[in-house]
Amino acid sequence: MTETNKLNAEFLKDVKQINYNLAPSSLIEEALRNGEGVLADTGAFMCDTGKFTGRSPQDRFIVEDAYTKDRVWWGNINKPFDADKFSALHLKMLDYLKDNQKLYVRDVFAGADERYRIKVRVITPLASVSLFVSNMFIEPSAEELKNFGEPDWMVVQAPEYNATPAVDGTRQGNFSILNFAEKCAIVGGSRYTGEIKKGIFSVLNAVLPEEGVLPMHCSANEGLEGDTAVFFGLSGTGKTTLSADPDRKLIGDDEHGWSQDNGIYNFEGGCYAKTIDLTKEKEPQIWDAIKFGATLENTRFFPGTKTVDYENVSVTENTRTSYPIDHIPGAKIPSVGGHPKNIFFLTCDAYGVLPPISKLTKEQAMYHFMSGYTAKVAGTEAGVTEPTPTFSACFGAPFMPLHPSVYAKMLGDKMEQFNTNIWLINTGWSEGPYGKADRTKLKYTRAMITAALNGQLDNVAFVEDEIFGVLVPTEVANVPAEVLSPKGNWEKAGIQGFTETAKKLAMAFVDNFKKFEEGLEDATILKGAPKA
Repeated sequence: MTETNKLNAEFLKDVKQINYNLAPSSLIEEALRNGEGVLADTGAFMCDTGKFTGRSPQDRFIVEDAYTKDRVWWGNINKPFDADKFSALHLKMLDYLKDNQKLYVRDVFAGADERYRIKVRVITPLASVSLFVSNMFIEPSAEELKNFGEPDWMVVQAPEYNATPAVDGTRQGNFSILNFAEKCAIVGGSRYTGEIKKGIFSVLNAVLPEEGVLPMHCSANEGLEGDTAVFFGLSGTGKTTLSADPDRKLIGDDEHGWSQDNGIYNFEGGCYAKTIDLTKEKEPQIWDAIKFGATLENTRFFPGTKTVDYENVSVTENTRTSYPIDHIPGAKIPSVGGHPKNIFFLTCDAYGVLPPISKLTKEQAMYHFMSGYTAKVAGTEAGVTEPTPTFSACFGAPFMPLHPSVYAKMLGDKMEQFNTNIWLINTGWSEGPYGKADRTKLKYTRAMITAALNGQLDNVAFVEDEIFGVLVPTEVANVPAEVLSPKGNWEKAGIQGFTETAKKLAMAFVDNFKKFEEGLEDATILKGAPKA
């Protein structure tokens, strides 16, 4: 055990009341007794996260030490923190937490594959946070808990403790700091539970590549024949909707590893889903999962009831629910699948120039993986008056400590080794740009994904896109042939400027990629760039 975690263990001996590994029902009783929240009419525990209703990426740091100095891709995302200041701030947090009447300690696993999982201990003054940890990580069996031993990593959360930036080296009062040498994460000044979840995800993203495991920010499911599929996509691209398939078993909705031997496995034991505008009709699995044992964050009731109004965004648009994966009927437990036959990169292209489905070469797959493209449309944010490209490396830049090309090279190598198809799916506009055409029909997108999953595209002809170089199928079952050609759709509708618009987007890809060129793990990735 590291010196920091020895301090954590000694500290716990001095706390008045420690609640170790309480059952979820007991945690809910504790949270209600503590005044941390209330129950909704479905039985779910509803609470607020205070000032912060989402992660604060600019206040996430990594301690710079012998391990991280030459491994981490330092910059705006991965910001260095002084080791001595970490130690001092950690001690201040412990002194602060000693004044609490009671703390909640939970031992959990991160990783469904036993060979690559890590043991995590989370210390928090809030029962509702411990419930979240129980939902989102993998709960040990009684026998595993008995033999848990010392954790690999510890997380100490003090949501009401604020740092003094001028003294402690933080940007502001709240902070989330990873210390790889000491195998300890500290979270202060924020009750938002996603900081804990994504902190451990960042840890796995840093250490697993050394074991031949590709960490991925994605969802995954498995077909009736045992075929595994993986879905990457930023917010608004349809990742949750398209991976939730009643005919396929859910492996997980957010964080996975791809090991060299077994294949895909879930890092988590539950789901953390957005609930804005949630309806039973649109998302029946999520709707039914919000029951006793689940948590709700920053939602509100209809007046005079205990029924959640999912359209109410008076607190935040980032309303959330957390629930264990066994709340999803047919979910695969343990959450482990084979090597994926198909991987889908989902993008919502508001420019209307990317094909609705295309097949990627190894180099294109690595390039688009590093790019992580989607587009914001007018009206989504103040000042956005026309489509705006958005890029997030590996579809999860805030959680990737290493140079993105490390992950991209691993993806390309595994794609080649296991003969995996990688598809770029445009769930946005392909019959014209946003504002001049309708978004691609969901039934067509589903049909394209189904065709890829069923192997129906193995024997069809493909044509090369003249700007992006990707391969576009000439036919897909249950999809009109004309839907597959964005340029043809523009011309048919009498919309001018297709080539100019496509080249504009292509240059946005090229400009974005310049920041990766220093330290690029594999120069062949550049072969996947657009032609224009």
